[in-house]
Amino acid sequence: MATYAQLAQSVIAGQRDQVREQVESLIAAGNNPLEIVSEGLIAGMDVVGVRFKAGDMYVPEVLMSAKSMSGGLEIVKPLIAAADQKNNGKILIGTVKGDLHDIGKNLVGMLIESGGFAVINMGVDVSAEDFLDAILEHEPDIVALSALLTTTMPAMREVIELLQEEGLRDKVKVIIGGAPVSQEYADTIGADGYAPDAGSAVELCKRLLASSSRAN
Repeated sequence: MATYAQLAQSVIAGQRDQVREQVESLIAAGNNPLEIVSEGLIAGMDVVGVRFKAGDMYVPEVLMSAKSMSGGLEIVKPLIAAADQKNNGKILIGTVKGDLHDIGKNLVGMLIESGGFAVINMGVDVSAEDFLDAILEHEPDIVALSALLTTTMPAMREVIELLQEEGLRDKVKVIIGGAPVSQEYADTIGADGYAPDAGSAVELCKRLLASSSRAN
């Protein structure tokens, strides 16, 4: 039987077929689907994230790892849904105007979805106006904004300011993430939260919605 550590290593190595085989092996052995995700798939991508930031891995390798993880998630996701039918909330996610990076955003979206949330992925280069239209259409609980360039970070502020102008700021939580983003910047622009990595984003969403439900 595969171990979580072996699964994590396969994700890091970008071995999609091996990841799928190991996930199926862990499921057959009766392992908890959420543990397979957190201890194997996410653990592997966490290492990838650290190596990528350090310059020890490059975009093509990160993409291979992300695709490997995605292949594993496809197998596990129906089991998680079966184990937890309740919808934890609705998350709208997108990369802000002028930024075409989507690896991190897509990973966050996948993990949030695996955490029991409904996810609307807006893609990349999304303007404040397009975010506003999507918020009016889908009525999400949380809007997650991603930026990987320092030059596109101000677009996050634009989204929040537009929501304030339209009287919607109190109706939706706004979280931000991306390599150049920090908790300090989130505080500066009035965001409700900041997640340094994909795993943290899931916990942040759960925390914000739990506090919101208590407030109601």
